[in-house]
Amino acid sequence: QVQLVESGGGLVQAGGSLRLACTASDRTFSRHNMAWFRQAPGQEREFVAAYTWSGGITYFLDSVKGRFTISRNTAKTTVVLQMNSLKPEDTAVYYCAADTLPLRNGVSESLGEYDYWGQGTQVTVSS
Repeated sequence: QVQLVESGGGLVQAGGSLRLACTASDRTFSRHNMAWFRQAPGQEREFVAAYTWSGGITYFLDSVKGRFTISRNTAKTTVVLQMNSLKPEDTAVYYCAADTLPLRNGVSESLGEYDYWGQGTQVTVSS
């Protein structure tokens, strides 16, 4: 069974940094776009960032642009979300996801286009 395993997260003060990592158990995910979503209490899950399977192209939620970066290892099986200048409104459970469709041209920000999900990791930013 294909798994996405997340690590990182935790509690940090506003202005601090955290690093989230997600590793796929199956190398076939090297051909899938990988993304991060987040869900705050009482809110819908929202797209945060993505890195294309083809490499080098990234997408970000407007509110995290300039603060978050996303990268992928050479084998394309691990994707890292580096979060800097964190704000209390970044508090949420963060989920790693892999696009359902391999070799997709472009990135989808829709939950329905991602069939593979990690277990989620809590990020809490205190003021």
